[in-house]
Amino acid sequence: MLKTGMMLANRYEIVGRIGSGGMADVYKAMDHKLNRYVAVKVMKSEFSSDSTFVSKFRREAQAAAGLANPNIVNVYDVGEDQGNYYIVMELVEGITLKEYIAKKGKLSVREATSIAIQVCMGLAAAHDQGIVHRDVKPQNIIISTDGKVKVTDFGIARATSSNTISANAMGSVHYSSPEQVRGGFADARSDIYSLGITLYEMVTGRVPFDGETTVAIAIKHLQDEMEPPSKYTPDLPYSLEQIILKCTQKTVDRRYQSMNEVITDLKRSLMEPNGHFVQLTPLSSHARTVMISPAERTAIREATKPAAQRPQQEQKTYSSVSAAKKGYEEPERDDDDDDDDGEEVSSKLEKAVTIGGFIVCGIIIVVLIYFIGRAAGLFSFGSSTSSTASVTSTAVTDSNTVEVPNIVGMSEDDAKAAASAAGLGIKYQGEEASDQYAAGLVCQQDPAAGTQAAKNSTIYYYRSTGSGALTIPSNLVGSSQSDAQAALSSTGFTNVQVTTEQSDSVAAGYVISVSPDEGTQATADTTITLTVSSGTGETVTVPNFVGVDKDTAISKAQNAGLIPTIQYSTSNDVSTGEVMSQSVDAYSKVTSGTEIVLTVNDPDEATAATPTPTPEVVNTGNWTTSSTLGASKSYTGGAYKLVLVQTVNGQEVDTTVAEGDSLSFPYLLECNGADGVDTGTVYLYEEVDGDYVPRAQWTVSFSQS
Repeated sequence: MLKTGMMLANRYEIVGRIGSGGMADVYKAMDHKLNRYVAVKVMKSEFSSDSTFVSKFRREAQAAAGLANPNIVNVYDVGEDQGNYYIVMELVEGITLKEYIAKKGKLSVREATSIAIQVCMGLAAAHDQGIVHRDVKPQNIIISTDGKVKVTDFGIARATSSNTISANAMGSVHYSSPEQVRGGFADARSDIYSLGITLYEMVTGRVPFDGETTVAIAIKHLQDEMEPPSKYTPDLPYSLEQIILKCTQKTVDRRYQSMNEVITDLKRSLMEPNGHFVQLTPLSSHARTVMISPAERTAIREATKPAAQRPQQEQKTYSSVSAAKKGYEEPERDDDDDDDDGEEVSSKLEKAVTIGGFIVCGIIIVVLIYFIGRAAGLFSFGSSTSSTASVTSTAVTDSNTVEVPNIVGMSEDDAKAAASAAGLGIKYQGEEASDQYAAGLVCQQDPAAGTQAAKNSTIYYYRSTGSGALTIPSNLVGSSQSDAQAALSSTGFTNVQVTTEQSDSVAAGYVISVSPDEGTQATADTTITLTVSSGTGETVTVPNFVGVDKDTAISKAQNAGLIPTIQYSTSNDVSTGEVMSQSVDAYSKVTSGTEIVLTVNDPDEATAATPTPTPEVVNTGNWTTSSTLGASKSYTGGAYKLVLVQTVNGQEVDTTVAEGDSLSFPYLLECNGADGVDTGTVYLYEEVDGDYVPRAQWTVSFSQS
């Protein structure tokens, strides 16, 4: 575990620990090169010496690094420093969907649908790049403070291939698809199943399959039918329930085939909540289980017996039934003759079957002796040289492996032709910068050329994007510092430094020079230095900006040799969009290049930038509860905490009312509540692998004492 204040790669300063997972710890850190907060995921020390875990950790970075989407947590950097393997990611301030569900119990239909659509958009972007997440669950979905939904933790994601899944790469079993729990092939439709389980939990507040052990839960995914979500949420719209049911079909062919299909139906469900547009593919008749009664089984067994072995009365009964179905009466026959005929036919049939069986067995034995003798050299035909050549030729022809051709440096069409000629497939994995191979050519392959691979297996290749050099944008000199930094960032440069210098010719806050020069080539991690004017260094008079519109105030400040920074608030004294206050008093004397904060009246911007304050809970001890909590089947006896959630002034407030090492039922809860609030919900959380997992909830009443 890293300590606060430690530096990684002489760049990222650890500020604090955010959370922990099975393989890594996540920290909040300050990126001193770009002057921003980031999230740093650091592999736990006990795994850093294990090449398998290191490979998996790097695969996470590779899987997520190429995914640029507003609904996926961005990956900025990956590296290793003194044995600490780390991934630098976008810092998203917010809570996980799991915590949000635990806090609210269940989500409204519109809220759940909106979250699901954003998750689908992120996963659709991943699927378009050939990446399957394979661990979609509420714990890996983050809701930021501004309401954006982002998918994170591609820790067990893999590029889609014929061996995409193995039993040891299964995600959380509560959300795993049937093909994942049985260790089979997983593709985009496996993520759709997990999304359906997540959507089920959002609208019901519970997962459809639960049990005492992971094995029990896995078996339920394979065998049990899911309870319709409307059982727990009676007012759930019909269309949304059908979407959930289609996502969670046990057979992949009966689910949605892509995330885009799910998005289309989710959007339509908002407009047609009771529409019948979701098409569930019916099970074919041969897929249904046919139940046979004991009487029918007996009848079938008797019907397959030779006629001589059936009871005489039964033979007559079957004969009569058969005759009745034909529409005429069967003529009377002598019973003895009938028995004799049946015995004679049965005897001849048995003899024929027996003789045929002996003949077939004899042929098989002869063929086996021949091939075994050939392999052992007991039978030879012609000279020994000829025989040896024949055996050698057979060994090569019957081999299950082939030599992998070298496709690096080829065009994609030529690479496909070379792989096909060798009896192998080929699959695109992504793009990489390469100084050795021109753009469009194959620059990397796996497995390597010259190695042996199974016939009909796949060669995975990367396409070159050409040189990894980027061009420093032009027109940076003379632009504002913020515009220059934005232009460099959008081009792909990740290391921008700013220095200040006095200038008589360039206004304060504007770029004087760039190093390296504009228009030159540089790699993405090259340090780009912007020299920004701090003004003439002379004493200037601060203008009065109050009542001036934002754009005019910015221009006025720059002309005065000041560097303006804008923030937002609300005021009744000036119009919307005008400056309501300034950080440096008007008409005061300051040095040119001084930063001045201008506060602009804009209620919308102010609301978006200001987090909703948590209401103060007034608790005098006059409102109390004494409630008995019944047993919870999902609680396993571990460390726990009880959290009381009450609505105070229109907002939910959480209060931990009890915690300890173990909880026994029935449990008598005695605690105080917020004044004037007569109800509340108590949630039971159990500690599992360092995280608290919701287990049960009860509604309790409070009264004034």
